[in-house]
Amino acid sequence: MSTDTSEDNSHQRGTLHRSFLVMRALAAHQTEGVRVTHLAKEIGLTQATTHRLLQGLIQEGMVEQDQVHKLYRLSLDLFSLAAQAGAVSDLRSLARPVLLRLCASLNDTVILMVRSGFDAVCLDRIEGQFPIRTFTGDIGGRVALGVGQGSLVILANLPEAEREEVLRFNLPRMQHYNVYDEVYMRTEIDKAHRQGYTAKNSGLLEGMAGLAVPVFDRGGQVVAALSIGTHTARLSDERLPIVRDMLLREAKTLSAQINPFDPTLRHPMHAISTGDRTRSM
Repeated sequence: MSTDTSEDNSHQRGTLHRSFLVMRALAAHQTEGVRVTHLAKEIGLTQATTHRLLQGLIQEGMVEQDQVHKLYRLSLDLFSLAAQAGAVSDLRSLARPVLLRLCASLNDTVILMVRSGFDAVCLDRIEGQFPIRTFTGDIGGRVALGVGQGSLVILANLPEAEREEVLRFNLPRMQHYNVYDEVYMRTEIDKAHRQGYTAKNSGLLEGMAGLAVPVFDRGGQVVAALSIGTHTARLSDERLPIVRDMLLREAKTLSAQINPFDPTLRHPMHAISTGDRTRSM
């Protein structure tokens, strides 16, 4: 390999590295945008170099500039690419082995819940040996965020402002249960957030018990819950920590694989219908 070729390759690698440095820095300012002077200082490059890199990224459609305020942001094209990448391994497919392992180990029904606006949707479930009743029923069933263990643990881990909006909207929807008043909900939310899981050995569904843990995406945002539904006698004080630790371990492994742009998280009902058609073939 000639010296000129080696130098060209080295220059290209350096430019690529600096371009990703710029993009990662822009991600931290996505909401408000950032000026080139501030960005250059933040990443330790000259203003001229930073400007040149930004212009190259704009030409590739990865960055955009607000022409009024001259602020730079990552472009919608970049997020579109990320969304397409998220379609490779959707949450339902990733979680299926997890549900099977948990069901085989616990012999209880294992449920995967995902958030859908102000609701939680049952994205998948594996039936255990003991027949149970749940608020959502079968796959595709939905319930207001906060009702049931899986739904509650999702709500408890939302950002505070978002959680408050959900509560404001959902509290009137919960009135027909006769127990979900605001004081009760806030107490349960605080407890779930503090513990890192939710568990009920008795509740509105007589004889039924449940335990749920949150599932996060790779960006640290709560997107789902792993839960079990079982009989009250099967969630004793002795067994509860065992079930909790198993769910937490599986949820941690699953969280590391979840793309924040997974289309399943935006359109869970579509993922359910698509998955069911695929499995029936």
